[in-house]
Amino acid sequence: MSKNKKQTPAASNNPLFGKENYMWMLIGLGVLALGFFLMAGGKSSDPNVFNDDEVYSTTRITIAPMLIILGFVIEIFAIMKKSKTN
Repeated sequence: MSKNKKQTPAASNNPLFGKENYMWMLIGLGVLALGFFLMAGGKSSDPNVFNDDEVYSTTRITIAPMLIILGFVIEIFAIMKKSKTN
């Protein structure tokens, strides 16, 4: 009696992402970190005084969220980008 063994295809050792994908991922993480850094802060030296210019600044309300969204778009691009080696 001989048993037929199913042969599975050899697993290829191709990496999931290429070097360029990882570079774009690092750029996206940098943009995300910059956006979160710009959004943070606003601590007043006197807790009894509310300074709305610090809390509602253009950097915190407009620029930082746009950088965060841009960072996520770059991350999506980095994941979806087809590697040249594959």
